[in-house]
Amino acid sequence: MKQINIAIFASGSGSNCENIIRYFSGSSLVNVSLVVSNKPDAYVLERAKRLNVPSAVITKAELNDASVMLELLKNIDFIVLAGFLPLIPEFLINAFPRRIVNLHPALLPKYGGKGMWGHHVHEAVKAAGETETGMTVHWVTPVCDSGEIIAQFSVALSPNDTVDDIASKEHQLEMQHFPQVIETIIKSL
Repeated sequence: MKQINIAIFASGSGSNCENIIRYFSGSSLVNVSLVVSNKPDAYVLERAKRLNVPSAVITKAELNDASVMLELLKNIDFIVLAGFLPLIPEFLINAFPRRIVNLHPALLPKYGGKGMWGHHVHEAVKAAGETETGMTVHWVTPVCDSGEIIAQFSVALSPNDTVDDIASKEHQLEMQHFPQVIETIIKSL
């Protein structure tokens, strides 16, 4: 099997991105060959630089420009969204059919859709008094957080958990499971 080149799209600190890069370091299966961010000051870019992974910063206009994005991703086989906030344009989804996955910090279909990212999700979970939360990996479609679910992992919550506690418990799931889910998907391509 030829090595699969993946691009990781991220908008923030990039802890999942770094975890994925480290997980596949030295892998004959996967090469993390590009990190893409829509924010020039995102800490994920610093992590990519430190780990010697090329990166690119794209504007909203560039993200929605097929000629720019298809050229940028010409050597990419698979895309991982790890805290990337903008919607992926349909031309990109069509160019990478069942080759773009997203990590969502809740048990979809609950707490998904527009505006449901990061702390907003954990605040909604707390406000609803949920007894568990979790993470979902799903295929990306043109409708936010509506793609077919690939994997979910859950963790129990206590009534005393703060929003930060909920975020921490959910993030531990991401760090433990997300790279393995990506590996399983790529092995099945």
